Amino acid sequence: MSVLTTPPITLAIAGSEATGGAGAQADLKTFQQLGTYGITALTCIVSFDPKDSWNHRFVPVDAQVIADQLEAVQTCYAGSLDTVKLGMMGSPATIDTVAAALKSQEWKHIVLDPVLICKGQEPGHALDTDEALKANLLPLATFVTPNHFEAESLAGMAITSVEDLKEAARRIHEASGAAVLAKGGVRLDGPDAVDVYFDGATLEVLSTPKVGEVAVSGAGCTLAAAITAELAKGAGPLEAARTAKAFVTEGIKARVSSNAPFDALWQGGAN
Repeated sequence: MSVLTTPPITLAIAGSEATGGAGAQADLKTFQQLGTYGITALTCIVSFDPKDSWNHRFVPVDAQVIADQLEAVQTCYAGSLDTVKLGMMGSPATIDTVAAALKSQEWKHIVLDPVLICKGQEPGHALDTDEALKANLLPLATFVTPNHFEAESLAGMAITSVEDLKEAARRIHEASGAAVLAKGGVRLDGPDAVDVYFDGATLEVLSTPKVGEVAVSGAGCTLAAAITAELAKGAGPLEAARTAKAFVTEGIKARVSSNAPFDALWQGGAN
């Protein structure tokens, strides 16, 4: 007779992305593939607009509705929920609500995917959101996974080389105290997709051959979600980063094509 075991619980606080490539949809698929029990609280609804060059249509979820979701989740799984991934927030009000919920309990792991910009937002509103994220969520994070643009913003520097990416990872760690996986991806020149891990003691360059030269929808969300799942299962931060990069690489190889001008990562690609 097989023995049933309870999977680790992983929460994603993130936006909905209707085509399934990114956001909470990608998070939940990643959690399932990697053997954790995935739950989500939605912060916003993003739908690409095929009539406007596939730009984002952004609709925030009311702050009280976000608070209600988190109250339900945190009460339901009190004592067993200690790992969370933070994705698209979208507004200072959302960030305040989420920060308050996070501070209401102890966490082993808070993985911040610092989504700093959304095409459906007004520039001024986006800037306010960026500043709120840096002030209110970055200090709570135990692991941060910025992409190239986000790493430049958080580190306050241009990133054009792997050495730049290393320095950015160091700066972001100094600002947050968190482990950092700064992602170069396809943005840096060269044959490899390079990310830099730094936790204050260990610096490691994670490199794999690029799979094409165009970014794939959901790669960043999936990477952070995979790190979250691995941490929840007991992996150390560097081990989680290595596993997540391999998982994402296989997902990019198995990408799903569509009528949109971008492909989507498939979380089942590693199987």
